[in-house]
Amino acid sequence: MSEPATAPTALLVMEEERRADVYPPEVLAGIGRLVQWQGPPVTKRELDENPQVLRNVDILLTGWGAPVLDTAFLSHAARLRAVLVAAGSVRHLTTPAFWERGIPIVSAAAANAVPVAEFTLAQVLLGLKQAHRIAREVASSRRFPHNPDVPGAYRSRVGLLGLGHIGRLVAGHLTRFDIEILATDPVASPDDARQAGVRLVPVEELFATCHVVSLHAPLLPETRGTIGAPLLNSLGPGATLINTARGALIDETAAAQVLRARPDLTAVLDVTHPEPPAHDSPLFTLPNVVLTPHLGGALGAERHRLGQLVLDELRRFTKDLPLRHAIDPARAASLA
Repeated sequence: MSEPATAPTALLVMEEERRADVYPPEVLAGIGRLVQWQGPPVTKRELDENPQVLRNVDILLTGWGAPVLDTAFLSHAARLRAVLVAAGSVRHLTTPAFWERGIPIVSAAAANAVPVAEFTLAQVLLGLKQAHRIAREVASSRRFPHNPDVPGAYRSRVGLLGLGHIGRLVAGHLTRFDIEILATDPVASPDDARQAGVRLVPVEELFATCHVVSLHAPLLPETRGTIGAPLLNSLGPGATLINTARGALIDETAAAQVLRARPDLTAVLDVTHPEPPAHDSPLFTLPNVVLTPHLGGALGAERHRLGQLVLDELRRFTKDLPLRHAIDPARAASLA
């Protein structure tokens, strides 16, 4: 009669500030039924001071404040078999040395995408009503406009730049409305577009013909600063630009100039570059900029979804089932 398999050992490494939100008691209890804890949760700084704690770790659980998986880290983690990240991007964590080890890494990007898509949907609907523009005109004139001319959510056109996790979720929300959804994504296939319910178009058409344009592209060398004066100037009267992706996608100097010259436009910026903007940035004072501090991302109890995804993936890992949210190394460089 064979002996029961020993549970894998696990260590939780992440910042303290958001740990309780990401890994609430019920999630930690579920994890504890599947693993043997190598020790209490630690921060990256504490791990740097005592890397020997990694020696017997099979599974690294982490989130915001995760350690970089470089050669030095891996030299202390010879037994490491999986990394489960209760956060979105893993680009800043992974290194060539990590990928060479062939260790699976899970991202909770799909869970983090849910509140971002919800926030985006709200801003798209406000943009189609041009609510931000009309509100500032009302405040300035102290009058209500008579029969304002807005596109509304009927046979209007919304453009999505990027069809990753969030872009596809936003498209799914928008398919419930009587609007046309356009998208630009150089790696999306016609089948991807068909499944998402969108029509693929060049980026120039996206900006020139959509009443609202929402950015969901990853920040890569080829996408940095690509949203500049030509695209922004091509936006139609009263159009709204939404950015919940990465601030550096936008050439903010050019954007400030266009927005100053085009008071009819509205930019809803939930991300900037740098974050926060410089103290003297015009983004703080331009009346047609709605500036929010990552309100789209998972906040408070919304972060429970990330820990729950990690728990679900851990359960699959311990049962030797395929992981649903493991990052494909071949696609890692093109993810957000």
